[in-house]
Amino acid sequence: MLRDMPAAEDCTQETYERAFRVWKTWRPDAPAEAWLHRIAINTAITRQRRERLQEAGAILRRLGRPAAQADPAVLAERSDLVKALRKLPPKQSAAIVLRHFHGYTNREIAIALGVPEQTVASRLAAARARLQQLLGPIRPK
Repeated sequence: MLRDMPAAEDCTQETYERAFRVWKTWRPDAPAEAWLHRIAINTAITRQRRERLQEAGAILRRLGRPAAQADPAVLAERSDLVKALRKLPPKQSAAIVLRHFHGYTNREIAIALGVPEQTVASRLAAARARLQQLLGPIRPK
């Protein structure tokens, strides 16, 4: 969701800090892991909003800097799917990741995100359609 590893690491740390501060408010109506994912998603969305506000300044600061050497770990993580996921809106990419990477059901995702189950289904459908546009049809091997 955040497009780079250091930002994701910062977001993870902030997520655990927030969860620790509000641990007393957690209710067992959803798994603790789903509750943490919800905090992480909200933290990432907040961070993206802040980044958009600072984007113009960041572009100006980057002008004139030489291109950095590519990190081999970053190159390994870059795939067509990851690039396509980064082009999705944050809420759609979160739904896809929670469903297909973490294995949550639509109901568990709905509880974790605090949205109706139908909203999760529509986000997943929209994300799948967009990914098909970006990645093209699946070719049988």
